Amino acid sequence: MSSSRRFIEVRDHLLRRREDWTGAQREFRWPVFEEFNWVRDYFDVVAAGNGTPALRVVDDAGADQSLAFSELAQRAAQVATFFASEGLRAGDRLLIMLPNCAPLWETMLAAIRLGAVMIPASTLLEREDLRDRLERGQVKAIVTDAGLAGRFTGLPGAPLRIAVGGAVEGWVAYDRSRAAAGQLAAHAPTRADDLLLLYFTSGTTARPKLVAHTQVSYPVGHLSTMYWLGLKPGDVHLNLSSPGWAKHAWSSFFAPWNAQATILAYQYERFDARALLEQMVRCRVTSFCAPPTVWRMLIQNDLRAWRVSLREVASAGEPLNPEVIAQVRDAWGLTIRDGFGQTETTAQVGNPPGQPVKPGSMGRPLPGCPIVLLGADGRVSEEGEICIDLAQRPLGLMQGYLDDGARNASAMGDGYYHTGDVASRDAEGYLTYVGRMDDVFKSSDYRISPFELESVLIEHPAVAEAAVVPSPDAQRLSVPKAFVTLAAHCNPDADTARAILRHVRERVAPYKRIRRLEFAVLPKTISGKIRRVELRKLEEARGTDTTRRPQEFWEEDLR
Repeated sequence: MSSSRRFIEVRDHLLRRREDWTGAQREFRWPVFEEFNWVRDYFDVVAAGNGTPALRVVDDAGADQSLAFSELAQRAAQVATFFASEGLRAGDRLLIMLPNCAPLWETMLAAIRLGAVMIPASTLLEREDLRDRLERGQVKAIVTDAGLAGRFTGLPGAPLRIAVGGAVEGWVAYDRSRAAAGQLAAHAPTRADDLLLLYFTSGTTARPKLVAHTQVSYPVGHLSTMYWLGLKPGDVHLNLSSPGWAKHAWSSFFAPWNAQATILAYQYERFDARALLEQMVRCRVTSFCAPPTVWRMLIQNDLRAWRVSLREVASAGEPLNPEVIAQVRDAWGLTIRDGFGQTETTAQVGNPPGQPVKPGSMGRPLPGCPIVLLGADGRVSEEGEICIDLAQRPLGLMQGYLDDGARNASAMGDGYYHTGDVASRDAEGYLTYVGRMDDVFKSSDYRISPFELESVLIEHPAVAEAAVVPSPDAQRLSVPKAFVTLAAHCNPDADTARAILRHVRERVAPYKRIRRLEFAVLPKTISGKIRRVELRKLEEARGTDTTRRPQEFWEEDLR
């Protein structure tokens, strides 16, 4: 059986079992490939003569561009020929730093075709981040927007530099690809275990790691993500994630095209919830995925005012608060389905369509994903670190951390891949997120889950975002402290602090209650994740000093 047919048969099995999690779990098996190239063996096959829109790119200035599957396959072949003519070869490393524009998708398809190794990069990266990627990534070529080319001036490496959207001295113009032949010359096959993607993680606690994915781990592995999202042919899928981060490849590239859905990309200079909602209505979006931060902004509006065409709504990136799920369900009659995965993996846990959703739970293991929870003693437990059983290694797990034997040994030790995240499992197999292993802490010998308290905090109308960390305490060792970003028009004063602390006190057990609160702008990574590590260090540095900082309130101050 050809690689094309084998992949499509496995894909079709998941589409048939779209709302039958039990059957999918029982019957699903990952396909085995010696050689595989997702573009040549799959995308080109489904794109042949296919006039269905594959990609639609809109922006906040009114631009609206659509490319059919057949058109995009033709452009990708041209771009691949152009890259080859400029000296890019299989195995060469290509840094891609583009916003949501058609050349981003053309470039990614062309790179896969060639067997080049992609290093996706956010357009927010500055010179030192780029220097690190060029050096550690051993980059041969760069493709970036002409307006961003100046950030690379003077940086060593990457002898081939290609600019999109304008002329830049010393750079090759991407527009030259339009004169290239539409058919690629003979090329060697790519092995399934050949390197395809290198991701520099966002670095919430340390220097970014280099996550290595193969020709199958993301392209084929994202069948699990397709299943979780509930995508099917003909869908219009909008994922709100910036290019350069793994979630963009998850939900704005592999998963929707694995389902032969249309990808809608929305490029904006500044996020505006109302403008986003209007685009969703105008473009008749049927499936939408966004991180919790975006969902929290959306529910600040009366969602009932927008007559959306949505069938599926999902969230990933960070745990989703139950309050947000409830408000969206009240407005649209749709339940946001949470999911879990990492840059190192495809979707591993989730609430797929047709299954009961338990408030606060991120769902159950997805088909082909052998998830176990390991307690502190290394044994399987009902609460513990989320791990993947390597005896049944899923295709969506990374090859490893590039050139980092010590980190690989730690992450893949004892026959498991260790995610570093903690969850609990109920009698029906549903997993509830507890927190990062580094974030969970003890207070008076009680185990505290920051996420649980943050979920309660976010229910208060004055709270836009929150992060909970341990604060040193002479009697209890540490007590829960909340750093809170307030909603618009709320005052950072004692009355607001008192109301928020009372709100939490009425909803949690006494040992869990938040005893200190500080109004602040939360520190975040470039990808938007809260850097709790900075807040923990801030509290650790105070030691036994009980001096209150500006806009900080302790429980005993407010009685």
